Amino acid sequence: MPFSSLRLRLSDILSTRNSIRILRWSLRILIIIFIMDTGYLIGIWPDWALYKEGPIQPSNFIRQYIYQQYRHQHWPHLQWQQKSIDKISKHMIRALIVAEDSRFYSHSGIDTEALKSAMEHNMSVKRFVYGGSTISQQTVKNIFLSASRNPLRKWHELLLTMDMERNLSKERILELYLNVAEFGRGIYGVEAAARHYWGISAANLSVNRSIQLAATLPSPVSHNPSTRTKIFNRRVKKISRYF
Repeated sequence: MPFSSLRLRLSDILSTRNSIRILRWSLRILIIIFIMDTGYLIGIWPDWALYKEGPIQPSNFIRQYIYQQYRHQHWPHLQWQQKSIDKISKHMIRALIVAEDSRFYSHSGIDTEALKSAMEHNMSVKRFVYGGSTISQQTVKNIFLSASRNPLRKWHELLLTMDMERNLSKERILELYLNVAEFGRGIYGVEAAARHYWGISAANLSVNRSIQLAATLPSPVSHNPSTRTKIFNRRVKKISRYF
């Protein structure tokens, strides 16, 4: 066998061995990640019986805000007041569903149509604009997870959402979200938002004010009834078409 051919064969053998070695290490790393992730999920997995009724506990986002206030002392004090869903304006509930999740009552936590539309739009503009998350997914993210967009966090969100939908009623999920959603810097829950922006209870929100709060949800710190940015006004107009 010519020397050049022998060198090529040895090179192929070494390349194959390296590929096998990389594959083995990749599989080991994946197994380690899977085990660690499973342990993490077991640690955070909720007892849904504690969430079916009764007082609503501070969400993970609320706890993070309290912690971050130590580093951002110019931030306003936390505003958060619980309110049962039967004491929240029906206009607010409708505005929320129209703005955030029109198929809320027909899906089981994941809206595949919304996800597909969001992906198509994001690809067309070549940047991440819409996430296609349902109210249920946002509830899970707020209460148990973080704002991170890494794939593992999204995976945890999907698993928790599907389990929550099996254990909690749609009305309770709405109640949880309305009480933990952010409506401005340090403003959590629709009751605190109504009192902050207009000095009224969430029970007395009009159609127009309900639409404004719903329009706040995608970017509550930047676009809200106080800032009244072009993006905020455009979103108000869009939601108003369904009333």
